[in-house]
Amino acid sequence: MAFQKPSHTFTKIHLKALRTNNFKILFALSFTVFINMFSLAQDIPEKGKPIGLKEKDVAIIKTDSLITKEVSEKNQDSIRQDSVKSKKDLLEYIVKYHAADYTRFSQKNQKLYLYNDAKIDYGDMNITAGNIIIDYNKNTVYAKGITDSIEGYTQKPVFTQGSNVVEPDSIVFNTESQKALIYNSKTEQGEGTVIASITKKENDSVYFLKDAKYTTAENLEDPEYYIKLRKAKIVPGKKIVTGLANLFIYDVPTPLGLPFGFFPQSEKQTSGVIIPSFGEQNNRGYFLQNGGYYFAISDYVDLAVLGDYYTNGSYGTRLESTYAKRYRFRGNVGFRYENLITSERGFPDYARNTIYNLRWSHSQDTKANPSSRFSASVNLGSSTYYRNSVNQVNSGAFLNNTLSSSVSYSKTFEGEPSVNYSLTATHSQNTNTETINMTLPTFQGSVGRMYPFASKEGSKKGIIQNVNLQYNIRGENRIQTTDSLFFKKEMFDEAKSGFQHTIPLSTNFKVFKYFSMSASSSFNEVWTFKTIEKYYDPIEGQTVSETINGFDSFRTYNFSTSIGTTIYGMFNFEKEGKTPKIQKIRHVMRPSISYNMNPAFDKYYDTYEVISADGTTTSDVEYTRFEEGIFGRPNNNFSSSMGISLSNNFEAKVKEKDSTVTEPKKIILLNNLNFSTSYNFAGDSLQWSPVRMSGGTQLFKNKMSINFGATLDPYALDSNNNRIDQFNVDNGGSLFRLTSANLTASWSISSKRGDTKDKDKKSGIDENVRSGGRDDDLFGVSQDFANQQIRDDKKDKDEVPSEFYNYKIPWNLRLAYAVNYSNSRRQNEISSHSLMFSGDIELSKKWSVGASSGYDLKNAGFTYTQLRFERDLLSWRMNFSWIPFSTRASWNFFIGIKSNILKDLKYEKRNQPDIQL
Repeated sequence: MAFQKPSHTFTKIHLKALRTNNFKILFALSFTVFINMFSLAQDIPEKGKPIGLKEKDVAIIKTDSLITKEVSEKNQDSIRQDSVKSKKDLLEYIVKYHAADYTRFSQKNQKLYLYNDAKIDYGDMNITAGNIIIDYNKNTVYAKGITDSIEGYTQKPVFTQGSNVVEPDSIVFNTESQKALIYNSKTEQGEGTVIASITKKENDSVYFLKDAKYTTAENLEDPEYYIKLRKAKIVPGKKIVTGLANLFIYDVPTPLGLPFGFFPQSEKQTSGVIIPSFGEQNNRGYFLQNGGYYFAISDYVDLAVLGDYYTNGSYGTRLESTYAKRYRFRGNVGFRYENLITSERGFPDYARNTIYNLRWSHSQDTKANPSSRFSASVNLGSSTYYRNSVNQVNSGAFLNNTLSSSVSYSKTFEGEPSVNYSLTATHSQNTNTETINMTLPTFQGSVGRMYPFASKEGSKKGIIQNVNLQYNIRGENRIQTTDSLFFKKEMFDEAKSGFQHTIPLSTNFKVFKYFSMSASSSFNEVWTFKTIEKYYDPIEGQTVSETINGFDSFRTYNFSTSIGTTIYGMFNFEKEGKTPKIQKIRHVMRPSISYNMNPAFDKYYDTYEVISADGTTTSDVEYTRFEEGIFGRPNNNFSSSMGISLSNNFEAKVKEKDSTVTEPKKIILLNNLNFSTSYNFAGDSLQWSPVRMSGGTQLFKNKMSINFGATLDPYALDSNNNRIDQFNVDNGGSLFRLTSANLTASWSISSKRGDTKDKDKKSGIDENVRSGGRDDDLFGVSQDFANQQIRDDKKDKDEVPSEFYNYKIPWNLRLAYAVNYSNSRRQNEISSHSLMFSGDIELSKKWSVGASSGYDLKNAGFTYTQLRFERDLLSWRMNFSWIPFSTRASWNFFIGIKSNILKDLKYEKRNQPDIQL
């Protein structure tokens, strides 16, 4: 972009001169003509228009090519093409410039002046400033702001080249060498900003800085911290290499520094070392924790390999991988292994404990394949992992006693009827009893509902047209084992397999216009590959059960029918001339009566003879060879029963407080109030089953949920507290005897601004759920030290902070109350009675305090308690959590920089609980 003084000496060129002069003279003439077309002195274009070519210069440009086709045609002569390649044009792009107030060219100084909102575009380079001066003699562009007596220094230059943006106080740019001197610049590099007093731009990819500051603070005028770089080299988008550098906090130097530094800068994921944290534990000594290496394998998958080491010999390993493919699937896999040593070898309390945990989560995008789906949610491992892990404190999983997993694939074949099948592997683990139940796998298939008598057009009407049938098949391979045998060949010794085929046949129709009636029958066939045979061993004096391997099957069927209707009732409280607060109450009842019949299948039952202990009498014991099957046994008793149920719903219309609203507001009084019982026609005694009642409602604009239930037994108890075939009312009691009851209530209240979840807490709750815990913070928030800085610190940029003190402090509170009553055998006791609560309060914009706890009203004591304190320190954050009592008593203090690139600049101190073997 070298601008030269305009010249018109050679606007006309004679062909004979071109032939006689040597090549050097010809090149000089052509170069001068080339510069002439960019002349600004003769005719300065209008503002905002590009510097273009004139028609009279076309012949000159063609002359510069040394081919001179036009000239040769006119003179009937030719010029041989020169073997020397022509020099590259000094200007590769069109120059555009613009200024709001004026554009002035000085013929004397050979300078172009642009003032107020000045702008220059050249290729991928752009400069905007209040004042821009182009010097044609020196081939330089000088840009600076405008000094205003009121607003001060405004319209500072902004230099953009490609994706690099520099905001200095002033800049000098050489258009020929592409070098620049930048004063007091601010440049975004990755997650941070580089503030430099002097920056030298060597070329498009290298910058040299002197007395620079690197910070991730938002306030660049007065950053709360920065790393001072005496000398530095920047390769935009790749790296920052520095000499002596140390940390400054509010312009106060600290001894934290390095003789040299390297800051990687990349918009893509890059592999690198993960710096471990260090500390000390009383029972394991000094440690290095969560150090390792991060592998950025590709844009779709990554891997982090982390490790822990303690000076007493304990160690741990973690593998964490995340993968995703847009519009297809996403997921993450994690494996954790810890070898924990307690005390010293030779001491009586010496112990070695190995624990592990495997987690896998996979979800498929709904648009990937509508007809098939694959998903996984796996959480399995040692039963004591969450209680004993020294790398992770997971409150939700620590209090939960169940780990569960599921991996499934399903496929649907569209058609009439449709066909579906699925394969599922499940796992359920009780961490208290250390028992594990698995299905490897479960196969399910079904053929869609078919209406053989329905017309092809129109709706189905009547009992015949509504006749439909299906086919279902289910196959399972069920394993029950213990934690000690998990993943060992012994776990498969007691595996049980089988298939169940079901063909349901049903229809529905209207009776007497208002009643809906349905009838159904079901045929079942069960296949099994293991049966048993029982006999009495007189020598051992006990019953012996032998397993017989081989295929066997049994078939059953049943019949059921039901009739029901819906009854609407309205209570109107409105009177002429008066509008009461409660205007109407609507009551919806749905009574239903059902009948079920199950035949007895005695042919599948056998007997064996048992001899009494004294050997004088014998008795026959009935059993079925299918009684240990996974799909149950055939019924050997005829069953004929009637079921009665009644569901209720209550709603009200109330007058609005706002007088301008004409329509009343609808509120729900009771979501449901249900009663159910049954009568066994084939039974000899105790034919009525207990009446079960359940209900629920929501209050205070759905902020409080209440659910309750009770069991009412019509039969009395004898002196041994056993049920007898006599009604309680006939035994001198009430109509029903309350045997059990329960009540649960949850209430969530908050201020107008306090009902949003903190991002840290939300990530902790998500960790609770992934680990098998609760989806709230009533049992505390999970805290994984290895992932403590994985958080989203993006703020709402549209949010404008108030300059005044906010007297309305945001807060939220969650309460959960539960009580259970038992009286099945006259114990008349409250079996459990507790109140759990959690809440957060934002004392200021930067201070927040939270707590999770509970109180056992029966045993008069506090339950698991966690206290949380957090301080937002702008670019830093400080966190303190404390579990004051229980076997998990511990605390954790953390302070560090939020930015991921400087996440290793932190201090962490914690006191962990003693190991629980």
